[in-house]
Order: sequence, then C-alpha cells, then structure tokens
Amino acid sequence: MLVDSPPEQRAETAPAPPTRRAARAFGLLLSVVLLLLVALASVAIGAKALSLDQVWHGLFHDTGTYGDVVVNERLSRTVLGLLAGAALGLSGAVLQALTRNPLAEPGLLGMNAGASAAVVTAITYFGVTSLSGYVWFAFLGASAVGALVWYLGGSRGATPVRLALAGTAISAALYGYLQAVMITDDAALGKMRFWTVGSLASAGYSTITQVLPFLAVGTVLALALARPLNAVEMGDDTARALGANLGRVRALAMLAAVMLCGAATAACGPIVFVGLMVPHVVRSFTGPDLRWILPYATVLAPVLLLGADVIGRVVARPSEIQVGIVTAIIGGPLFILLVRRRRTAQL
Repeated sequence: MLVDSPPEQRAETAPAPPTRRAARAFGLLLSVVLLLLVALASVAIGAKALSLDQVWHGLFHDTGTYGDVVVNERLSRTVLGLLAGAALGLSGAVLQALTRNPLAEPGLLGMNAGASAAVVTAITYFGVTSLSGYVWFAFLGASAVGALVWYLGGSRGATPVRLALAGTAISAALYGYLQAVMITDDAALGKMRFWTVGSLASAGYSTITQVLPFLAVGTVLALALARPLNAVEMGDDTARALGANLGRVRALAMLAAVMLCGAATAACGPIVFVGLMVPHVVRSFTGPDLRWILPYATVLAPVLLLGADVIGRVVARPSEIQVGIVTAIIGGPLFILLVRRRRTAQL
C-alpha cells in the first residue's frame, strides 16, 4: 500500500534556523564518530577471539596468521560493510522520496528479486560457482528489473503508484521462479542458501573493486538529486510549479537506486530492513529535507549493518550468524515500534 507523507511534509522546505542547522551538522558529526567506532569494533571483534594487541600486530606488522585474519578477513568485510550499508541506506532514502512512501525499500521495486533470480540462473544454467561471477549476474539482474519496472511504470510518465505496482508484480513472478528452480535443483539450493540470506562473510578485495565504481557513481548521483527530489516529494503539480523535470528526476533517481542497490545486493546478497528502516528513523529527527536525510542515511546505515555483523559473529562463536538474519531479527521488532510511535504521534 502506498503511504503518502503527512501534509506538513509536503510543504516546501523552508531554510532551517541557524540553531537547527547547527544541531543537524553536530548530529551528523556524531554519526560519523559512531560509524568509526563501529568500524573499529568490526575489525577488532570476530568469531575467532583475538586480543587487541594481536589485532594491532596483525593489522600493521604481521603477514602470517594474525595478518591473514585481520587484514584479509575482518578488514575486507568491514570495508564491504561500510560500502554496502551506505548504498542500501542511500538507495532506500531515494526510493522513499521517489515513491512518496516512507515504508518503501529496494525490494519494493523488484531489485532484490531481480538480483536473486539472476544468481540462481547463473548457478543452475551457466555453472557459475564463484562470487566474482555472482556479482555481475546479480547486478545485471537488478538493473534489468529496474529498467523493466521503469518501462511498465510509464517511463517518463511514471507515477509512484505505477512503479510500486510494477515492482510488486515482477517481484512475485521472480520469487516464484526462484523457488521453483531451487526446489528442483539441489545443487542450486545448496549454493544459494547462504547468499539469499545476505552475508559479508565472503567479502574480498576483488569483490570490493568490482562493485566500487557502481557504488561511487550511484552515491554521487543520489546526493546530487537531493534538491530536485525534495520537489518531487511535494507532489507532481508542486514539483512542476517549482521547475522540476519530473521525468528526468525520476529516471535519474531510478538509475541511482539501481546502481546502489544492485551493487550492494550483488556483493552481499539481499539484506532486508537496512534500506527501509534507516531512512525512516533518520527522517524522524532531520525532518523531510533530503539534503540532510541522504547524508545521514549514508552514515548511519553502515552503523546498523556492521553492528549487526559484529553481533552475528559474537553470539554464535566459533561459528557465526549471517548479517541478513541479524538485521531481520533486530529490524523487525524495532520497525514495528517506530511505526506504532509514528501512528500514535499522528492521532
């Protein structure tokens, strides 16, 4: 169901008072500090217990066992978690603005389903077994579905309702295909079961270098769209009156979301709730201005993703729980609480 923003959020965003701007800037600085602390925890804490001295030695001096664990495993998954978390948070915020739906997330437009269907096709019919192969199929799947949703939604005449309906219909069809293939092919089921829950465990620097260009371009494009997306959120008539080119803004927003979500999903698998919950939480203290929502979501989404990854590594030692499972366990109840608080505040 499409949920419109409250009327007061549709009013044109007036310049914030200096004190409020300073508070937002200070909050963003604190968010960056929090992100750095969580990133350090991600490097220092893992399924294999190491002392801080061993972590330091492995990070800067040792190329043996400690260096392999800290640099090649923990540091690489921390970097990937930073990039994927930022991409998911940013794409979620863009899609919520694009659809004017505060409960929207990348899965709403079928991108997760497209990536998953492409990966299972690669495994079953093309014999792809390496993560480097998954990345390209997943990205192409997410991109193809994004383009199809854009076409079915009306291309330059697309509306939020049409985009949401097209994405939902395509997702249902692709998930049906996905389940059918996995049920009939045990090999595909075995290889897909970890990827489909979302994980940073298979992170490697080669994966990061493959998705980094898409993440960089998508991030720059999304941040550049903050002002025109503010106009789009006010409604089509108001946006046109403010001089926004609705077709171009929506096309570029879709492109940015596809690049961000597609690259993150290709590298980590479909991770739920990050792109949905973080922009929703951020909006509660920044207000509707995307010039603040987008930077906050870019910083705080990796905090959630890396924090969940650290929890998953600690609670199941010497094994670990996939980060996609942890975000679902944390995000589900927390998001219900946020929605209830929002509804109570509107009564």
